[in-house]
Order: sequence, then structure tokens, then C-alpha cells
Amino acid sequence: MHRSKLSRSILLALGLVSAGGAIAADAGTAGTSSSGNAAAPTQLDAMLVTGTRASNRTQFETLAPVDVFTKQDIQSVDSTDLKDVLAQLVPSFVVQRLPMADGQVFVRPATLRGLSPDQTLVLVNGRRFHRSALLGNRGAQAADLAQIPTSAIKRIEVLRDGASAQYGSDAIAGVINIILEDSPGTEITAGYSQYAQGDGGSRDFSARTGWALGDYGSLALFAESSNSDATSRTRQRPDAIAFQAAHPELDVPNPVQRWGQPELESRRVGFNLKANASDTLELYAFGLYSHSDGVSDFNWRNPDTTTGAYRTTSIFPGWNLRSLYPVGFSPQYGNTQNDLQLVAGLRGEITPKLRWDLSASYGRNAIDYSLDNSINASLGPDSPTSFDLGRLTQTEKNANADFNYEWDVAALSKPVNVAFGAEFRQETYQVRAGDPASYAVGRGAAAGLEANSNGAPGFSASQAGQWSQRSKAAYVDMEVPLGERWSIGAAGRYEDFSSFGSTVDGKLSARFAITPNVALRGTLSTGFRAPTPAQLNTTSTTQGLDTRTLQIFTSGRLSPSDPLAQLLGAKPLTPEESRTASLGLTWRTELGLSGSVDVYRITLSDRFSQSASFAIPAGTPNPLGYTSVNYFTNDFDTTTTGVDVVGNYLRDLGARRMTLTLAYNYNQTRVDNGSTSVATNQTQRVLFEDRLPEHKGSFTGSWDVGAWSLMARVRYYGKWTDSTGNATGDIYQQFGAMTFLDLAVGYRINEHHSLRVGADNVFDRYPDEATFQASRGLIYSRNAPYDTDGANVYAQYRLTF
Repeated sequence: MHRSKLSRSILLALGLVSAGGAIAADAGTAGTSSSGNAAAPTQLDAMLVTGTRASNRTQFETLAPVDVFTKQDIQSVDSTDLKDVLAQLVPSFVVQRLPMADGQVFVRPATLRGLSPDQTLVLVNGRRFHRSALLGNRGAQAADLAQIPTSAIKRIEVLRDGASAQYGSDAIAGVINIILEDSPGTEITAGYSQYAQGDGGSRDFSARTGWALGDYGSLALFAESSNSDATSRTRQRPDAIAFQAAHPELDVPNPVQRWGQPELESRRVGFNLKANASDTLELYAFGLYSHSDGVSDFNWRNPDTTTGAYRTTSIFPGWNLRSLYPVGFSPQYGNTQNDLQLVAGLRGEITPKLRWDLSASYGRNAIDYSLDNSINASLGPDSPTSFDLGRLTQTEKNANADFNYEWDVAALSKPVNVAFGAEFRQETYQVRAGDPASYAVGRGAAAGLEANSNGAPGFSASQAGQWSQRSKAAYVDMEVPLGERWSIGAAGRYEDFSSFGSTVDGKLSARFAITPNVALRGTLSTGFRAPTPAQLNTTSTTQGLDTRTLQIFTSGRLSPSDPLAQLLGAKPLTPEESRTASLGLTWRTELGLSGSVDVYRITLSDRFSQSASFAIPAGTPNPLGYTSVNYFTNDFDTTTTGVDVVGNYLRDLGARRMTLTLAYNYNQTRVDNGSTSVATNQTQRVLFEDRLPEHKGSFTGSWDVGAWSLMARVRYYGKWTDSTGNATGDIYQQFGAMTFLDLAVGYRINEHHSLRVGADNVFDRYPDEATFQASRGLIYSRNAPYDTDGANVYAQYRLTF
């Protein structure tokens, strides 16, 4: 088929076509070294578009480590949540379940190299993906990978290196680039999974279809649906057992509250379009839309001890909450999300050596919160039992102009690749107030009845508002081939923010080929993460349960500009700054064995966190009844050191094919200085240093034998430390290492139909019990860096044509 001159130029620029014009192979196909000597098929020969703007870089030739995961790798994990997929594939990527953790139940934090979730940049088709509207623990505001349909992904490229000089804010730990499917054909998948304990059933359906539009481009459409039932790994609370014994006439639910995954329904759709307007002009666009509804339990309110809600008072004569909730109540926390990402652009060439790309994007994440089965006790009998808590909205607009020039230098055998461009970005954060009853302070508050919707106060009128931040950036990125063995790279970026000023960052890279199949590589870079409008301006209120007293406490997180926060020592936020150094060795052999070892050191200054909690000063108005308050701050400095080890073995034996993959990460973070190093904030120090395993690894083997395919994966997590999160007197517990085995078998019935069955955590293993949380009925820590629901069995049917 004829391919237009422009199409080939664009593919060449993106690294999807070799310099000779052949379509780049997926991981596992044959490649050649930079010197032209043939090498055996390895997992390092996939063409890349992440971390390099050169036209023909492969995974083996990159100046920094990049992992490439194919569609087959993604489909080997039984989950429609991209975070779970990456947690099994990327050794340094960790995601937590966090049951009963407010909005984080639905927008789970995910970390790369143990750093903050918002210190990893997420791209889709090379364009920045917007943040979630949720600010998580310690104030992180990151992109929510769960909004991207896994069935729409062609491959994933993970750059494990600092890249702020190339991509801007957030790219401190690395970059995750999601490449959407664009190939012709149709694929329909239906699956069902359930935990061995009989709960958590998930019904998943996905469909993708694509067309080649003759010589004029391609169009792909995606749709995905998932319905997941809740899980429960809960024992009856001791105080609920005592309450039942004291009130035998009542029928107390067992358990009174549920610890586990939420009930969740998700729908996702999208498209990916490329169209040639002429031989030298191409239009491209893609869009993703996601809608989800979920419900999660909150802590049980005991009628005998929750005096703030069950108190009787003459203000409301004859009213007693026991008439409404005689056996107590566990509020039901609802989350409705709508997520949209749209990108459109034009790209072409001025000359065969000079190419351009202009694009604009719009991203929006809106989260509506609700609370059922609750009460605003201060309103007495006038209180509703269901509340609209308000809405959080994050909106981002981006405009990019990118250019790529292949500069022929007489002294060099290959052209110097020079990329340069500019970016404009605007972020807007909006808080819409909830129902007045959700944050009202009723007349019963004077008698000690708690104000606000019990469980999660709504956003008040004083908290509502809209805030924006703009930034302008310019960058240059060069890669210079110094002969057959040496390659060097340099990048610089200037970025100016309306909220706090400008920053300049740089990166130096080098690669030396010891032999055609063994190379050293290293990088030095600086980076930054800019505070967002939400972090700069918003306040929030949360409630929790003290594991010792079993009393509800209310914490306020204030804006740094809040007068009370400033009275307590708050200062204006500034960007987090990083310095990264890495050194690696990569290799491949004629036997199909390939791999890499990369050591790294990341020093971070002015890290963003929440301050220590403060009691409300005497005489200060406290209408929301805060037990304590804190605020966002540039709190401390850390040093993270680690090593990534990746090894692959690929072997073709006629109709049989075997692939073995070892992935291991060691990652240690230590607090250097700042307020977290003092005894009054010991919890923050423990959380940053020990909350995640220092060791994480996996070993995966897959065998294709005729129509059959087999997969076995061993996952390992090292020891880690958890804390209760009490308002005062935190309790710590160390959890030991865990190993899980996953197995799957697939059968291709014919060229159109295939089946796959498998199980994650085949031996139904569970971690140590969280003894410090037993008073709340929790069995396993909610902060575990892995799933604590036991074995999960699944079956999938796939139709392709």
C-alpha cells in the first residue's frame, strides 16, 4: 500500500519507523545494534517515543532506562484498572488499596521509585494527561491512571529517570507514556472474576475497533465497562460485641462496618484519529471519557459512646437519634467521577529535515461526593440523612509547539537531532459547596451535638471558590552521535508560573557502547514539581476514629494563605526541586538474553507535605469543631537511592516460544532535614521512610505451545511499616515480606476465538494481621502495598476479527 511522504516522516520522527522505512517491531522482534551487527531477538528492540526525540532510538540504544510493555503484557494482568496493571509489571511502581480512606478509596495513590504520586508525569500519545481533582494524603495531586481504559492501549513506555528538562513539572521520578491503539481490526473481550472468599465479583466488558482510512489515515474506537462488587475482610468490632451484649433486644449487624474494596461501576469510551490532509500535513486527535459511581463504608457510630451525635438535649425535646439509628450507623460515602481528555493537533514538515507539531488539549476531572445513612446532629430532627457534599473540579488547558531538526554536521557520521519548542498551560481548580445541611452548625451545637454531616463534612460556602495558575515554557533537547560508540544528550527548559515565578532545569546524558551488544549509560539532571492551584488555595475537613479511645476526631487542613495557618507558622509554597544522577549497564546476547542494571540517586529539597497537627489556640473561633489543624508546607528534604534490575530471556523453538522476565527494584528514602526530623512529627518521618517496601520484584515466565499459552508470575514485596493515623499517640507496626504466585492458561480456539482462565495469589496468602487496628474490626492493614483480599480467580473470552 502506498504510504504518503508525510506519514513516513511523522512515523520516523516518533520512532515508529526505522530510518530505512520499515515499520518498527514490537518488543521481542529482531533488531540491530548501532554499529549494524546483527543481534538475536531480545526484549530491548522496541522503537521508542518516550525520553528521546531522535528518530530511530530503540530501547537498547536509549540514554536513560525505558521499560516497554506490549498489549500482550497488559492483557496478562487481570484488571481493568491501569494502576493494578502497572503495579504487576513495573518493579518500582506501588499502588495501595486504602479502604475507608475518603476519596482515596476511589483515586488510589500510585508511586514510582517511592516518591510522591504527583512526582511522576503521565502522558497519553506523548501529551500531558490532566490531574485528578482529589488531593490525597500529604497533599499529592496526581493524574488518575484508572481513568484510562486498558483495552485502548497499544503499549506503555515507562521512562525511569528525571525528565523535567524535557517535559516540565512533575517528571521527577519518571514518565509514563500511554500509547493508544491505532491498528485496524476488532477485539471484544468479556470477563468475570471473583475472590476465593466469594465476594468482589467483577463483570468486565471491552470492545475496540479500528479502520485504515485508505491512504488517508486511521480511526480507532474504544468502549469499556466494569461492575465490581464490594469485598469485606472484617471482624466484628469489640465495642459492637459489647453493645450487643448490653442491648440483647436489638439486632446489631455483624459486622457493623465493612473494610474492603468499594462497590464500583465504571464506563469508559474513547477514539484515536489520524488523517492525512496532504502529503505534508497530518491531522490527529484523540479523546477519552470516563464515568464512575462508587460507594464505601465509614466507621460505625456506637450509640452508647458517640455522645456528640446521640446526646439528648432540651433544645430538641423528645428527639433522640436512637429512634432513627437504634443500633448505630455507618455512613455510606459516595463518589461520582466524570473525566474527559481531548487532544487535537497538526503536524507536518517544512523540509525533510525540519518537522513541526502543533497541538492543543483540554482535560477535566470532576468528582461529586455524597454521604448517606448519616446525620447532622446539631440540626436535630431537621437534619436530612443523605447529603450532597459538593464537587471538586480540576481543569487543564495546554498548547504546544514542537519542532524537530536533523542537523547534518560534517564532522559527524550521523545527524545531530535538535528538538525545540514552547508550551502554554493553564490549570484551574474549583470547589463547589455542598448542601447547606452538610456543613451547617445548628442550634444543637451549643449543647454539644456535633455539627456537619457525620462522617464527611461537606465543602462550605467559605471553602468554595475557583483558582487558576498559568505557565509558559520553552525548551531545547539535543542528541549528538559522537562516532559509532559515543552518544551524548543535553536538554534545557525555562518555565515561568504566574503563582511563584520561574525555574530553569537541565539534563545531561551519555551512552558508550563497550561492544555492539553491551553499553554504559548515565544521566545528570535537575527537576521540579510546581504546587497546584488546589494545593495553594484550598482547605478541607476530615473525620477519623482514634483506635485507643474509639472517639471521632475532626481534622482541618488549611490553605497556607489562611490567617490561622499563618498564625501557626505557614509560609507561601514554592516548587519542589530535585537533582538526579543515574548510571546503568545494558546488554543483549545472541542467545536471546538481554537486560539492564541502573543505579540512581534522587535528592529532593523543599518537599511538599502537611505540617504537624496543632491544637486550636484558645479563644480562636472554631465553628467546624476541629480537634486539630494542619496546613500544606515545603516541609523537608530527602535522598532516595536505588537500583533497577531487568532481565529478559526470549527463545523461539519452532512452534514454541518461551519468555522469562526478571524485574527487581531496591529503593530507599531517607529524610535529611526539616520538620519531619523532629519528634513532634515522627509519623511523617516513618511514613516517608518506611511506609513502602524497599524491595519489590517479580519473575514471569510465559510459554506459547501451539494453541496453548501458559503464564506464571511470582511477585515479591519486602517488609514495610504502618501507623494508626491517630490524632495523638500514633502506633506503629512492621509487616514482613510477602510473596504471591499468579497463574494463567490460555487456549486459542481458532483465529477469532480464545479463552483464558487464571488466578492471582493462587495460594490465597494474606499478610500479618494489623493488631493495632483490631478495635475497628480491621483484619489487614488498609495501607498495604498489595491486595489483601486473597486469591482472585478469573475467566476471559476474547473475540478478534
